[in-house]
This record gives sequence, C-alpha cells and structure tokens, in this order.
Amino acid sequence: MSKVFITGATGFIGQKLLARFKEQDTKLKVLSRSPHPEYETVVCDLASELIPKDALDGVDTVFHLAGYTHDLRNSFGLEHVYRSINVDATVHLAQLAVQSGVKQYIFVSSVKAGGPGVAGHCMSEVDQGEPEGIYGKTKREAEIKLLEIGRHSGMHVTIMRPSLVYGPGVKGNLQLMQAGIKKGWFPPLPEVNNRRSMIHVDDLVQALILVAEDKRTKGEIYIATDGHPYSSRQIYEANCAILGKVVPQWSVPRVIFNVVSHLSSRLRYKVDKLFGDECYSSKKLQSLGFKAQRSLREMNETAF
Repeated sequence: MSKVFITGATGFIGQKLLARFKEQDTKLKVLSRSPHPEYETVVCDLASELIPKDALDGVDTVFHLAGYTHDLRNSFGLEHVYRSINVDATVHLAQLAVQSGVKQYIFVSSVKAGGPGVAGHCMSEVDQGEPEGIYGKTKREAEIKLLEIGRHSGMHVTIMRPSLVYGPGVKGNLQLMQAGIKKGWFPPLPEVNNRRSMIHVDDLVQALILVAEDKRTKGEIYIATDGHPYSSRQIYEANCAILGKVVPQWSVPRVIFNVVSHLSSRLRYKVDKLFGDECYSSKKLQSLGFKAQRSLREMNETAF
C-alpha cells in the first residue's frame, strides 16, 4: 500500500487506523468535512457534496469507514440521509476509485447487513437474511453494489462486517451503559445467558490491514469479532470492573424488564435488544490468520 485514502478518519475506528498507518510511515490522504491538521485532506461533506473527481489521484488503497450509523433518537424521516451517505456516497467513491486506477477498496459495513441474529446460533457470512432497519438495509445495498463494481472492473473489493466495536472512547450504547454505571442509575442486569459478539477497535484495525494485504480476500465478505461472545450480564460486570465499581451480587429480575417493556414499543425494542442474541462467527476471518489480541476487560487499553 503505497498511498492510502481513508474516509471517516476522525471517527472512533478511523483514528485508530490512522495511528496504525502512521507507525508504518504509510503515505496517507483523508476525506473529512474539515481539514485534518496532519494529513492531506479532501474536504467534503458526504451528506450534501460530491467527492471531487481528483480525490483519489495517486491512491492505490481505499478504506471507506465513513457512514451514517444508528441515530439514537429516531431514524424516522432520516432515510434520505442514510441512503445518501451509506449507499450513494459509497458507490460514487468506488466508481471514482475505478476511474483513478485504485487497486483495492475496503468497505467497513456492519453485521447488521447480514440480517437479524438468531437465538442459539452464531451467524456466519453465509447466513444472509433480510436486514432490519434502514441502517442494515443501506449497508447491505452498498455491499451488493460494491461487489458488482469489483466484478466488472477487476478492482479488489473486500467487505468487513464488524460486530459491536469497543475500546477507548467508545460511543453509543456501550458509552451509555458506562455512564449509567458510573453515575449509579444503570440497573444490575440478570444473567440470561444470551450471546453478543464484540471486537476491540485495535483488533478490528489489524483485521482491516490483514484483508487489504491478502489477495484471497478479493470479492469476499468477512465478519470480525474477538471470538468470545458475551452475555449482557458479563458486559455489565466488565464495565463495572473497568470503572473500578464493585459488581453488585444481586440483579434486577428479568420479569421486571418484561413488565417495563410493555409500557411502549420503544421500551420493548430496547429490552429485546438488551437481552437478545447477536452472536456472529469470525471463523472465515480467522482462516486468513486473524487472531484477536484483546478481550472486553481490556476496553480502555490500546496498542497505538
């Protein structure tokens, strides 16, 4: 990889990928809504602007991380935003990559693109169902179009589907849980023996570099996990340990959560998500030599 182009470089995963390449003295170019203080920057807002035609001049590898993720408020009325960023901008960037002679295009998608989890089963890349929600649907649509572009152009296209990513500076529901535990309002969860797959951001970065350097990954989809599914109770206990909090020896009974879930459809969704199975297999990625180095209890540790 003589020159790498990264979108989403200022995000949670992108910052770590930048740091890893900086260690290797790789030539870097990023796409951002504002100039990056250290790297050559293509200034562009993917939600409202077209990527400049010369953005990928001299680039041989693209890591497309930028995307519109779950809106924690409500996705209603935001379908056009999901589609313009997750599909249109993704496809446009790939088309520019082909025109510019880019050799490979690594797309960070999501396990949500493979459809909903199935209780008692760890989903693999062959378990392709109908994605739930606009986020998963747009990620899957982008995947299909990218793989088609790769087949017709010969450009090396690889899809990475991370499970829930954790690590220093994590956002979203994990951040919310940590904040609740720290302030004392998050309830001690019961052990229901559900299984949720996750991956440390450092391990995901290593996986992204691995698939970019392996010719066998052309036209393939890979799920990335740390190989150790966690129950919601285990995630809760790990966060207590990380925060230096004593793990309560008691828990709120599941029946209480069930009662609360009947108060509204939104609460029912949250309870189902909290205790549901979202287990995924990364055996295909492991067949390339990938082996996760971190576990959930190392959430706040980082290698670079």
